[in-house]
Amino acid sequence: EVQLVESGGGLVQSGGSLRVSCKASGFTFDGDAIGWFRQAPGKEREGVSCIASSDGSTYYADSVKGRFTISSDSAENTVYLQMNRLKPEDTAIYYCAASCFPPFPKYVSYWGQGTQVTVSS
Repeated sequence: EVQLVESGGGLVQSGGSLRVSCKASGFTFDGDAIGWFRQAPGKEREGVSCIASSDGSTYYADSVKGRFTISSDSAENTVYLQMNRLKPEDTAIYYCAASCFPPFPKYVSYWGQGTQVTVSS
C-alpha cells in the first residue's frame, strides 16, 4: 500500500519560513517525480513544485520561484519543501503528490492527506 505522509505545516507570519516534509512508504522515487500541490479555499488545486528522481530536475510555479526550494532524500524516501518569505496568498492545504510531471492533478498517481499552511498578515 502506497502512503504519502506530510508533516511540518502550521501557522506563520508573513515573511516567515516553514518546511514541509513528505515521507513515502510502499513507493520508491526511482524513475518517478514527487512534489507538492496546494489548494486554497475556493480555488483549484495547483502544482507548486516537483522534483524528478532521474536527474534532479525541478519545477516551480511562477508564484513561488525564488522563495521555495524542493529537495529529496531517496535513501529516506522523503521529499521536502522549504518555504521562505511566505505570503498570505501561500495559505493553502499542501498535498504531497507522486508522478507530478507534468504538474497537473490529473497526472498524479498518489496523493498525501495534506497539511495546512496558514500565513498571517
